[in-house]
Amino acid sequence: MAEKFNKILIANRGEIALRIIRTCREMGIKTVAIYSTADRESLHVRFADEAVCIGPAASSESYLSIPKIMAAVEITNADAVHPGYGFLSENADFAEICQDYGIKFIGPRPEHIRNMGDKITAKETMIRAGVPVVPGDGTLLKSAEDGMARAETMGYPVMIKATAGGGGKGMRVVNRKEDFVNLWNSARAEAKASFGNDGIYMEKYIVQPRHIEIQIIGDQNGRVIHLSERDCSVQRRHQKLLEECPSPFMTDELRDRMGEAAIQAGEAIGYEGVGTVEFLVDADRNFYFMEMNTRIQVEHPVTEESIDHDLIKEQIKVAYGEPISGKNYTPKGHVIECRINAEDPWNDFRPSPGKISSFHSSKGHGVRVDTHVYAGYTVSPYYDSMIAKLIVRAPTRAEAITKMERALDEFIVEGIKTTVPFHQWLLKQEDFREGNFDTGWLGKQDMPKK
Repeated sequence: MAEKFNKILIANRGEIALRIIRTCREMGIKTVAIYSTADRESLHVRFADEAVCIGPAASSESYLSIPKIMAAVEITNADAVHPGYGFLSENADFAEICQDYGIKFIGPRPEHIRNMGDKITAKETMIRAGVPVVPGDGTLLKSAEDGMARAETMGYPVMIKATAGGGGKGMRVVNRKEDFVNLWNSARAEAKASFGNDGIYMEKYIVQPRHIEIQIIGDQNGRVIHLSERDCSVQRRHQKLLEECPSPFMTDELRDRMGEAAIQAGEAIGYEGVGTVEFLVDADRNFYFMEMNTRIQVEHPVTEESIDHDLIKEQIKVAYGEPISGKNYTPKGHVIECRINAEDPWNDFRPSPGKISSFHSSKGHGVRVDTHVYAGYTVSPYYDSMIAKLIVRAPTRAEAITKMERALDEFIVEGIKTTVPFHQWLLKQEDFREGNFDTGWLGKQDMPKK
């Protein structure tokens, strides 16, 4: 077993950086925060043992600048880097550079990030591992004509997807042949602009799917376990808004099958660290591999609260060579997480940056708030608009919904618009309360206009 880390540099910002700092402090590990000039007053800067300014507000000149981050590693004498989520967390080149310089990247090996980040390679890997995949051979389309010919054989609707995609970018649902060329062109253009890669592949589109993911963790000895599921089906334009565990659509038999498939996925590549295997589940509870995220996820507190397990701590322990503790997990009670974004939900979720004049976070039994903001904090327009995650835990789903409604009523943010009113509206919808929703449900609702 390798020696424990003395100092970890957190190559991220805001809420997730603060979350990592807290666990490091409990483990007796010193921390280094990096920050841009726009984040000088952020709480992660205040609570880290050391802090290094690495550049101006633009991410390309700060949080995405590998040379600047590695310089910060060198001058602070950090022996490990935790990438959090977003930014460089799934950048294989960054992980490889850390490895080359003898700095432990707290995450999977570069080849795992690279292979799972490419959708076609990931799908081929899952097929070899015996994990169910969405129909479609996963090869790149040569042209729109090639795609239309394959779609005729596969049957509409189909989904065309960017091979280097993520976050819903470069994805289009094609319901009929007449729309194929226009959607092909727009998907390629968006993929090129977002990822620098306009490669497109195609799959059969699963009608009214649930988006259910399985959290896994693998150690350096080749052992992989699963830590139950999260239902992420409440989405807007492929962006998750609310997550919960257990899924209201889940059965014990389905959890066992999906958990085993996720373990097979991890074992097939010798996966190290935490990761999430994401599936689409149809109305008949057939499930299909969608993608694997090789990092900690935004919604990881849902799992932490559901099984009473610190995933960041487990991540760090695995990174310095400890074997996994525990076995496959089953959720206890019910957990719901609402993402609180600085957006105006009644104005097409338009970003709402600015200064927070008043801030009061919810409290009480079974209520958790992960945030980096406070009264007087200025939400920057340069970064993701999420300012907090509100998580509740209760014995049943009905009780969790009631607790979340109470917690949302107490969550006060003044000076900017937030998505709190959206979540208050969502929890009142009969379909949501009864668990009758899928990834496309929200887009069909008549949401308030204020």
